[in-house]
Amino acid sequence: PGGGLGDLLGGLLGAAAGKQGGQTGGFGDLLNQAIAGRGTADLAPTVQQEAMAALMLRAIIQAAKSDGKVDAAEEKKLLLHLGDVSADERAFVQAELRATVDVQGLAAQVPQGLEQQVYTMSIMGIDLDNRAEAQYLHQLAQAMGLQPQLVNQLHAHLGVPSIYS
Repeated sequence: PGGGLGDLLGGLLGAAAGKQGGQTGGFGDLLNQAIAGRGTADLAPTVQQEAMAALMLRAIIQAAKSDGKVDAAEEKKLLLHLGDVSADERAFVQAELRATVDVQGLAAQVPQGLEQQVYTMSIMGIDLDNRAEAQYLHQLAQAMGLQPQLVNQLHAHLGVPSIYS
């Protein structure tokens, strides 16, 4: 669907950076590199980028779990997309995979103005082929205050079924 998760997440992380800041070299850097398919990042990630990358990853993982399961193949695919991650980063992903889906908790972590991006990442984390996933997206949209018309526009842009008629 759409231009792919890599293009979307890479663009979001790049926009979040804005300018070069403190060097942390973790999730933001790794996601920029792994997802964009490059060996090195153009800019060192800022602390804000690191937090953004973790939030976007959390949105993807929660959506993937919304149908009640993440199998070993899905977990392996996710970790492979991240590339060479540290033990701490791998532990973060595995902890997120084991955590309970918490729509309200995720929505509460989203900075104002990033609701559409987080919702979009959630769409990208699923196939949207069952009622549980549609219900999850509905709850997330409501929790973040996204109107049904906007949600349908996001779905149409990504070429996935709408959840509102």
